[in-house]
Amino acid sequence: MSDEQIQPADLTKVRTISVAERQSKVEIDSLAKPLCKGASFADFWHSLPNILAARELREVVNAIVNARQNDRPVIVLFGAHVIKVGLSPIVIQLVREGVVTAIAVNGATAYHDVELALFGHTSEDVTEGMKAGTFGMAKEPCDFINSAAKQAAKQGIGLGQAIGQALLESNGKFVEFSVLAQCAKFGVPVTVHVAIGTDVNHMHGSFDPAAWGTATHHDFRLLCRLVRDLTGGVVMLWGSAVLLPTVLEKALTVSRNLWGQPERFVGVTFDFIRHYRSWRNPPEKADALGGKGYYIVGHHELLIPLLAQAVLESM
Repeated sequence: MSDEQIQPADLTKVRTISVAERQSKVEIDSLAKPLCKGASFADFWHSLPNILAARELREVVNAIVNARQNDRPVIVLFGAHVIKVGLSPIVIQLVREGVVTAIAVNGATAYHDVELALFGHTSEDVTEGMKAGTFGMAKEPCDFINSAAKQAAKQGIGLGQAIGQALLESNGKFVEFSVLAQCAKFGVPVTVHVAIGTDVNHMHGSFDPAAWGTATHHDFRLLCRLVRDLTGGVVMLWGSAVLLPTVLEKALTVSRNLWGQPERFVGVTFDFIRHYRSWRNPPEKADALGGKGYYIVGHHELLIPLLAQAVLESM
């Protein structure tokens, strides 16, 4: 290359514009507002900047409130982490207040829900238990949930309904903290979706794979029917990276195949990292069907109570 070809660019010749011509992403009106000691939640909520995740969270809250004011469903799918970080009372409150109209969970969620309801504690040290060969070998909770599945298959009902009813009938000391039991109490549909081999109760002799397969397939078919009515509603995924996103995808497909619905719904994922499948379901599917998708990153034990309080304040 010649000396002329490798000369630095002459920045005095760049074309400039006025700042008045340029669009800006941040304006004074979008900035956070200062708080003071003793501020209310409403003060805090309105103090948040109208930027990025804070703006999106406001939009999600508005979508949930609008859905319920127009008698449209709000369906929540969540994994066991939501139970294990102590959020059962928040989920139950949203059910009791009529915010959440249906729930779908995986097998681990149902198991931890059962342990909390019956014994008041859950979540063991997996590595230490695995080394000793005792991980997941607690007899009482596994026998209980496996028995409920057998009853579900016998009665022709789903896992969620059967486990919830069994917990209510158990007179367990802590059933007030059970999402499945309280859904059964308030008549809110709850479905349990299982991949065999993923949960501790599958390791026990009391596990009946045929019963579990029949009962969880019932719940899948129920979820297909529930998502049919999602038009104008909201579906949220809290912290399941693989199983529940793929179950939702298939349920939406069945619903579209049978009824040509839903469309124009809001799909939201809350998780503390981004995952491939939980981005595709529900946010991407909501976008594809004429609605709006959101993916908000943060810890469940912080974001979900914040969401819940904002919705309750707005309603």
